[in-house]
Amino acid sequence: MGYLNKLILTVLCLSVSVLASALASVDQAAPKFSATDSNGAKISLDQFAGKTVILEWTNHECPFVKKHYKSGNMQALQKKYTAEGVVWLSVISSAKGKQGHLSGEKANSVSVSSGGHASHILLDESGELGKLYGAKTTPHMYIIDGKGMLRYMGAIDSIRSTDADDIPESTNYVTQAMSELAAGKSVSEQVTAAYGCSVKY
Repeated sequence: MGYLNKLILTVLCLSVSVLASALASVDQAAPKFSATDSNGAKISLDQFAGKTVILEWTNHECPFVKKHYKSGNMQALQKKYTAEGVVWLSVISSAKGKQGHLSGEKANSVSVSSGGHASHILLDESGELGKLYGAKTTPHMYIIDGKGMLRYMGAIDSIRSTDADDIPESTNYVTQAMSELAAGKSVSEQVTAAYGCSVKY
């Protein structure tokens, strides 16, 4: 193998290694990111240093998302935690032309009409942020603590259905994890299988 081929192979291997290390993993530093929100502002994880951050992957046309919004469940969580100083980032990773894709203006309109309380709505039509975190469904939830460590990733709750009547009977993994973190405890269920519609990359 020639020197140039070896060099190319080394660079490719390093690139794959860097990419793999950047993917989200619990009890590791959350992958850094920068994205544009629905108002055109650049939002980065770094600007929320010292604060707990909740990431919520969403698609307003997905029946599983509708379950949590039409019932008011998601908005209640957003309102509760943002009032406590938590940063809530709703992420739309639907590609242009696919289900759930929204312009910034339309994303704001949907949020207002649904009574949303997200701190920011991030537009990720390239899918870069979603793939960085390995987001597979809508909803897919992540909790990053004030030290920048990823402490939870997975489903919003324990009952995999589109029926809002199941919400009171389910274990809400987000509130469970947040309560444990607030009490200085380790999160008892750090990774759960997310359920919902596939993210429309």
